[in-house]
Amino acid sequence: MLEIRQLTVTVEGRKIIQDINLNIGTGEAHVLFGPNGSGKTTLLMAIMGFPKYRVTQGNIIFNGRDITSLPLDERARLGIGMSFQRPPVVRGVKTSDMIGASLGDREDKLTIDRLAERANMTELLDREINYGFSGGEIKRSELMQLLAQKPEFTLLDEPESGVDLVNIALIGELINELLDKSCPIVNRKCMGLIITHTGHIMDYVNARTGHVMIDGRISCGGDPREILATIKKQGYEECAKCVLGRTTSA
Repeated sequence: MLEIRQLTVTVEGRKIIQDINLNIGTGEAHVLFGPNGSGKTTLLMAIMGFPKYRVTQGNIIFNGRDITSLPLDERARLGIGMSFQRPPVVRGVKTSDMIGASLGDREDKLTIDRLAERANMTELLDREINYGFSGGEIKRSELMQLLAQKPEFTLLDEPESGVDLVNIALIGELINELLDKSCPIVNRKCMGLIITHTGHIMDYVNARTGHVMIDGRISCGGDPREILATIKKQGYEECAKCVLGRTTSA
């Protein structure tokens, strides 16, 4: 469903990620680990199509279509959605208005109210987007918007960041709903790529494959819990050896 081929991305002329290859199949959830500044968010922004993140080499294929040159809005219409680690405050726009816009032709008050109840956001619908929201409220708002959008492919940038223990279980439930986790994998149509530093979200959301990004390169892929255990025990230094080995052999 998603294929990334030899992707290199620059930001303001600086190369951030280099020669990335990644495949995510229909119904799969993948996790991306890596230290701060390794390029994880840059990869998500490039997939989503933010113009600041310039693809200088490689291709992004979504559902068999090359979307490398498509603008952000067209990618969203094709079925790609994103939850940001630090989404902006939007003054003058009610949260309910954003949900309505995400629903598009499906917009009606009953659907908005149901989504708000599901995300425990009913009392915040009339508030400006993210204005004065807690960390957990911001994450729930982002996920409520995505549930309204119903993307086929969801990009999640540290969904557990700033979320307390009371909220993280609900965050996990909402992500599982986005990814069709209640359906057998052969029947799922949605997929996701989740950035996590702590791995806490994996207590609530199962992922098929984990990847580690070091210095703008994917160093390895495999069982996400085994990768997390290695990182906790040996740090990213062990993962960096894989990157060095691949670079040297290339």
